[in-house]
Amino acid sequence: MASAAMFLYENLNYYIENPTVPETKDWFMAGNPLKLITLLACYLLFCLRLGPWYMKDRKPYQLRNVIKIYNVFQILISLYLFYEGTIYIFFTDFNFYCKGVDDVDSPSRLRIAKTIWIYYIVKIIDLMDTVFFVLRKSDRQITSLHVHHHTLMPIATWVAIVFFPGGQGVLIGYINALVHAIMYTYYLLAGLGDKYKKYLWWKKYLTMLQLIQFTIIVVHNVNSLFYPCSFPFMLKLLCIFYGLVFLNMFGKFYYYNYVKSKNDKDIKNVPNKIKKSVINKTH
Repeated sequence: MASAAMFLYENLNYYIENPTVPETKDWFMAGNPLKLITLLACYLLFCLRLGPWYMKDRKPYQLRNVIKIYNVFQILISLYLFYEGTIYIFFTDFNFYCKGVDDVDSPSRLRIAKTIWIYYIVKIIDLMDTVFFVLRKSDRQITSLHVHHHTLMPIATWVAIVFFPGGQGVLIGYINALVHAIMYTYYLLAGLGDKYKKYLWWKKYLTMLQLIQFTIIVVHNVNSLFYPCSFPFMLKLLCIFYGLVFLNMFGKFYYYNYVKSKNDKDIKNVPNKIKKSVINKTH
């Protein structure tokens, strides 16, 4: 067991020290994973233990202006990432069947690596979503789906920036950037007050967008299994697994919040409908 662990560590360390794009290993929060692991451990400790304990006997913090600025930032940075993804996917030699990391002499190689690094940093900034929930005592929003998703995304993007900053994996971030731009637009409108509630009828469609996103990820990577390129086969399998995990989690969330809850409400309303029908017939 010890020798197997040492073998895995040595191989991981080799690939960290000799990444596909050598420039990325010295970028902020890239390279050695201990920095990210430490940050995520602090995030989980605060959001699941220390934060709720600290807020237990305190009133919720009013963070409206801070959150508005945060949401505007998220919208703008997501649109920028979507723009960069559009350039890479539609204006370079991107191959939808199977696309490996760009060659050393490719003009898009370093540009897309920098874009993925920005995306990675944004996934770290996204952790503030949960911190805001804790400080505002919005405990019902700190679901296992939320925490799981926010913990896994920085890890997945760390793998991307260290090992494969480019190639077909860009499609995942590209779609996700668009989804996030729409999602944070919803959050921004929701934080503007009750008079904007009439514009928020499309909440459930955000979850549908997430489901479409992960469906595309799974289908694209399954299809790419049948085409050879330098993008690792194992990484394709991980993308498929990742997509299926979140399809399951978001699917359950959608079912319980928008299908089952609606059916339960309809069942509760049946007696009232019968009463109204009887009253109408007697008049």
